[in-house]
Amino acid sequence: SALYKTCIHRAPCVKTLVHGDQRRLFNTSNSRMTIMPAWVIDRYGSNDVLRFTKNAGFPIINYPNEVVVQVHAAGLNPIDVSMRGGYGAATMAMKRDPLNINQSGSEFPLILGRDMSGVIMECGLDVAPAYFKEGDEVWAAIPPWKQGSLAEFVVLSANEVSKKPKCLSHIEAAAVPYVAATAWSALVNTGGLNKDNCAKKRILILGGSGGVGTFSIQMLKAWGAHVTVTCSQNAERLVRGLGVDHVVDYTAGPVEVPLRALEKFDLVLDNVGGDTESWALGLLKPWCGAKYVTLVTPFLRNTDRLGIADGMLQTGVTVASKALKHLSKGVHYRWGMFAPNGLALDDISEMVDAGKIRAVVEEEFTFSQVPQAMLKIEKGHARGKTVVKISSGEDSSE
Repeated sequence: SALYKTCIHRAPCVKTLVHGDQRRLFNTSNSRMTIMPAWVIDRYGSNDVLRFTKNAGFPIINYPNEVVVQVHAAGLNPIDVSMRGGYGAATMAMKRDPLNINQSGSEFPLILGRDMSGVIMECGLDVAPAYFKEGDEVWAAIPPWKQGSLAEFVVLSANEVSKKPKCLSHIEAAAVPYVAATAWSALVNTGGLNKDNCAKKRILILGGSGGVGTFSIQMLKAWGAHVTVTCSQNAERLVRGLGVDHVVDYTAGPVEVPLRALEKFDLVLDNVGGDTESWALGLLKPWCGAKYVTLVTPFLRNTDRLGIADGMLQTGVTVASKALKHLSKGVHYRWGMFAPNGLALDDISEMVDAGKIRAVVEEEFTFSQVPQAMLKIEKGHARGKTVVKISSGEDSSE
């Protein structure tokens, strides 16, 4: 990948970006539009819709609480492959354009990538210097309705950004935010767990070797929970190295059989979906406030298929009927969803620097290898995270 260097000149609000032997000026006081390298898609489809361009629009600060970040590394997630194919397009279009002013397809060219680690280049007028300033190393989970991190620069709300852990390189840091925010939303916001109530609780994670699973294991163990996971035999060494108490190999036969032989659980986190709902709720302690939280929900699929109004109605009916059905059996049925959360990343950053959580990077790709990285994600069976190195600027953590 090309070398990007940022040099601040004597003029206080003008920066020169050096890309190879080409120099480009942009004015940070009025965010004059210029261009940048990025991977984009111009339509939804398979991997061949990915297109590299050196002429992507430079992100502009539109609100005073936003920051422009130079991306040093981007983490990829299964949602990037899904969004490449158009998954969630109806809901994302509503989030981008609530009044439906723009025409269909106005999201293109679309930049994918939900994880980011980089350096702040510009702050909006309402961003307090006590929180963020130019030159700060930060990480963030980018909401799926915003332009993503497979680009040289990205603009984000300061509420979505957090100081990067000092002990992690940008490559390592880019492996954490999206899965951390997703796990936090599922386990803390939806599941009601926290560092003060986890001790001695029994937690089951279905699908423990992927990004959300490996992060959840570490956070729950740091909080004192007893953690059981399902994974394939060749991932057992990875999850045991993260502190798991018990592992069930789903390739050895019907996984629910050995799970039913175990003591009941206080919470089940489902990263797998499929037919797991038919038996997983039976593994919970009845009438004890136990919860089943699934991250595999039909919400976006419903809105894509039925439209926003009918899709949300169908979703509401589905989740309400399932919740009532299982409540009568003494357990709680819940859906977990990603939510951007800079404050949660602040807490997680402290846990990382304290040595309680580490980044699990399975493979690193260069910026020119984004299509290969996406194909790897598409194949599934992750053993941690896939990360793309965007900028080779200086990394003080490396």
